[in-house]
Formats: sequence, C-alpha cells, structure tokens
Amino acid sequence: MCSNEWWPWEVSILVSSLIELALIFLRLGCTAFGGPAAHLAMMEQEFVVRREWLTKAEFLDRVGVASLIPGPSSTEVAIYIGYSRAGIPGLMLAGLCFILPAGLIVAAIAAAYVSYGALPAFQSALSGIKPVVVGIIAQAIASLATSGLNSWPKRVVFAIGVVFAGLGLGSLPILFGGGIAIAAKSFFQERDWKSIKPMGLLLLGVAAVAAVPIAISLTMARAAAPNPINLFLYFAKLGSVLYGSGYVLLSFLDRDLVGHLHWLSRPELLDASSVGQFTPGPVFTTATFIGYLRSGPMGAVAATVGIFLPSFLFVAMTGKHLVNLRKAAASAAFLDGINAAALSLMVVVGYYFAADAIQNSATAAIAVAAFLSTRFYKVNSALLIALGAFLGLAFSHLVR
Repeated sequence: MCSNEWWPWEVSILVSSLIELALIFLRLGCTAFGGPAAHLAMMEQEFVVRREWLTKAEFLDRVGVASLIPGPSSTEVAIYIGYSRAGIPGLMLAGLCFILPAGLIVAAIAAAYVSYGALPAFQSALSGIKPVVVGIIAQAIASLATSGLNSWPKRVVFAIGVVFAGLGLGSLPILFGGGIAIAAKSFFQERDWKSIKPMGLLLLGVAAVAAVPIAISLTMARAAAPNPINLFLYFAKLGSVLYGSGYVLLSFLDRDLVGHLHWLSRPELLDASSVGQFTPGPVFTTATFIGYLRSGPMGAVAATVGIFLPSFLFVAMTGKHLVNLRKAAASAAFLDGINAAALSLMVVVGYYFAADAIQNSATAAIAVAAFLSTRFYKVNSALLIALGAFLGLAFSHLVR
C-alpha cells in the first residue's frame, strides 16, 4: 500500500529530474566548444560547483572510468551523470541531449557543403571562444586537483603523466600505468586478491561488448558501398575500440576510409575533421558529416548512431559497478591512479589548446577573465562562451 501511495510522487520526481537533465545537456550541447577537456571542465562547473549533484571525487571517478572504456570520454561522462541522476532514462536522455545539438549543426553544415562545396567561416567567433575555453579548463583542473591529487603517490603519478604525455606517449599507457602503480601499492599493503575483482569484471565486460562490432566488421569487404548499413557497422566498430583524441580518430578514418574502403578523399576527410573540431559538442560528430556526405540524411543518422551507441552500452553496463569499485581497496586505488593520470592528460591538452588560442594580450586577458569568473564568481560557462564569441566577432570587425 505504501509503495502505491508514493508511486505518483516518485514519477513526478523522475519526470522533473529528466526535464532538468534534458535542458542542461541541450544547453551544454549547444555551447560546449573546445573538445573533451573543455567539455569536462564545463560539466565540472555545472554539476559539481553550481548544482552540487556530485562531489569532486565522484566526478573524477566518472572521468576515470570513462577514460578506461573506448569512445568519446566527455560524452560518456555526460551519460554517467545522467545515469547517476535518473537511472537508465537519465542515461539515455543526458547522452542524446548532449549529442543532438552537435549532430544537427554538423548535418546542416554537411548539407551546405554538399550544395556549395565549401565550409562556412566561423573563425572570427572562434577566436574569442577559444581563450574562454582555456580559462574554463584551467579552473576545472585547479578545482579537481584538490581531491584528485590529495596524496604524494597521486601527485607522483600526475607529474610522471604530464612528462610522458608531453613527450607524446599515448593516453592509454599513461592511464593504465597510473592505475596499476597506485593499485600495486595498495595491494602489497592489503594482500587482498578479492579487491581486484571489481576492476577485472569491468574490463572483461568492456572487452566483451567491443568484440561484437569488431567481429561483424570483419565481414565488410574492401569494396563495400557507403550505404547506411555499412556506415553504421563501420562507425559502431570504431566507437567500440577507439581511445584518444580527435587526432586519433582522424588517423583511423584516414587509414580506413581513405586508404582501405575509399569512401573519402583526403581533402574531404580534413574538411570533415575540421567541422567536428570547430562545432560544439562531441568531436565524434565528424561521423555525422561523413555519413551525410556519402549517403545523405539517412547516412548521417546511421553513422552518428553507430559511433555513439557503444558508449551508451558501456555506461549502462558499468555504471552500477562504480560503487563496487570504490568499496574494494585495490580497485579503488586503481581508480585513484587513473584519476590522477587523467588530470595530467587534461593539463597537457589544456597547454596545447592555450598555445593555439592565446595569440596576443587581448586573448590572454579573455582567458584570465574567464578563469577568474568561473573560479571565484561561478559565472555560467555558456554565458562566457557567448560573450567570447561576441568579442571575437567584434574584434574581427575592428581590425578590418
């Protein structure tokens, strides 16, 4: 009886949470410029600082696990946040609302590209947006470091990670190396084999999910046509195995779609990659552009669903295990090492992004103002992004 009496209230709370999630992630999907590090910085400000839905440690755990599984890490963090807030419905809604604005924007640009053979110019607005993103990333790193680097072993892992990432070592060895180093220290103190089990189960599950599209894709012939079905299969495989940045994505696409399947010319691939980089939301919407280019609107839908679907499956499968990871000493230590290493990657990516974005005293001043605004006054990142775009456009007109 009690459960029946409370059921309408539970539905009302769930619906309210879902509406709130949808509105927040639609806004983030429209304003999250700058790639994964910037996306994570904006989510940290939104869900840790402003709304306090997660603690810094809980947010870092989601960043750490998302770094361990293939696919677009910032999108997977968005999906984890949706899951922690409203279960499976929240998982679906958060991911879809974060991806949808970027997908629609990229599809519209692809349609214009097919019609006119060139990309629209966004460089003026981006010149103001980029330094804002630098300030937001710097604030997130400063905030997350207080909980992610609260012991000397974590600080050592972080420092080593910065050095190796700066030297060009891949992200996966840095993440696993940091996790194993901290886990080994914990294991030799505790000597508890059972504490490794949660992380082992997590990694086995990820491998099992990734094996399915890989096996299917092996049947794809060299002369396969880029129809919606083949686009879906190819991008589902890619979303199941790809770690790393948009540059890693570009190398896979160049090898497969230019060199092997001959679905694209190299100039088309570079244009597709550029669109994914300068539009808001996930960089993996490069797949949307390619799908539209080769098979129209249905191809865009097939490629987008294919590259993002594995992320939803990975998060649905692993989301409930986050608590278990924290309960087992060695697995929790492994996660701590992953988190420290992930912060080191954010620092290096932020540095490279800053080197590209800060070209003069004006852009440096914008970056500092964005850092101070988010760090001390909690100004909404979307407002800062819009202001940065306005300043970029205004400055471009002044110098003409």
